[in-house]
Amino acid sequence: MSNNIFLSGGKIADVGSKINVLSLFDGISCGQVALEKAGIEVDKYFASEIDKHAIKVTQANYPNTIQIGDVTKVKANDLPNINLLIGGSPCQGFSFSGKQLNFVDPRSKLFFEFVRLIKEVKPKYWLLENVVMKQEYQDVISQHLGVEPVKLNSDLTSAQNRVRLYWANFEITEPNNQGIKLEDVLEDTEMIGPSAIRGRRLNKATILGRRLDERGKRQDYDKTVPITQCLEVRATNRDKSNCLTTVAKNTVLTTMSIGRHPDAFNKKLPYRNYTKIERCRLMNLPDNYCNEISLNQTVKATGNGWEVGMITHLFNCLIRQRAREEKNIITDYMHEPSIKTGT
Repeated sequence: MSNNIFLSGGKIADVGSKINVLSLFDGISCGQVALEKAGIEVDKYFASEIDKHAIKVTQANYPNTIQIGDVTKVKANDLPNINLLIGGSPCQGFSFSGKQLNFVDPRSKLFFEFVRLIKEVKPKYWLLENVVMKQEYQDVISQHLGVEPVKLNSDLTSAQNRVRLYWANFEITEPNNQGIKLEDVLEDTEMIGPSAIRGRRLNKATILGRRLDERGKRQDYDKTVPITQCLEVRATNRDKSNCLTTVAKNTVLTTMSIGRHPDAFNKKLPYRNYTKIERCRLMNLPDNYCNEISLNQTVKATGNGWEVGMITHLFNCLIRQRAREEKNIITDYMHEPSIKTGT
């Protein structure tokens, strides 16, 4: 059964009618995968994206996608009626893992293109995703959008810790925990050794540059202390992967014990990166979704992408709200006084 119960031209659309979607900063079109999983049928899907590798993935999986290029050049007059506007504006200037340049950063300033197109396109519904950030930056976004965000962790819908903020003009709820564990998504590989098969003895880890003194204590602000690459294994939430980023060494697997292990590269400590298939699974994408690009490009694409399980849940929230709205519209219509004509 179709879930397309949107308003069309101010009237109730027929159940089963398809919608038009505008996706800004579309990346590899994780939003399109989520729409399909939620059962929302799309007539035209307009994707604003400039990365050639991301576009290659999208077109391989959804060849009917209409690519419209640079978001700053997207104009409402060039588009048909848009029912749903979605986007995850570049987060590098907001992320706590970045330099927190906020709205001075040209990438994060692209958020205002999302605001502009809400005003110009006037979609029935819209959804914006971004990283957890300083409260002052979050407040600016909320002020422009007129709503507060909901903070959700994709550890409920995937095998990955991925905390994000979601702003929307429809009600968002927290999904049920689907109980997906890291070992559920790992391939049968022996890249470290026999003990590494399917993660039964693997620990999640990250490789970070640290300034350590002779006692192994961090001296982050002492530039006379050389940086060493440390393999860090943490004890928290071991059934989930670290958040995928655009840097492969931020999310690795190892047989090493919990703790900090200095000089990871020179000592050739045992670790491995996620495979392409594993990164797709961590994002709830089909195994072959990124077949068209290299592993390095897959790292970037999935690091920038949406976790599909969570976005599917959000679209299901939209479906439920639209059903309530339609019920209210029909009820109001049925209770309108009849108008008598003639003599």
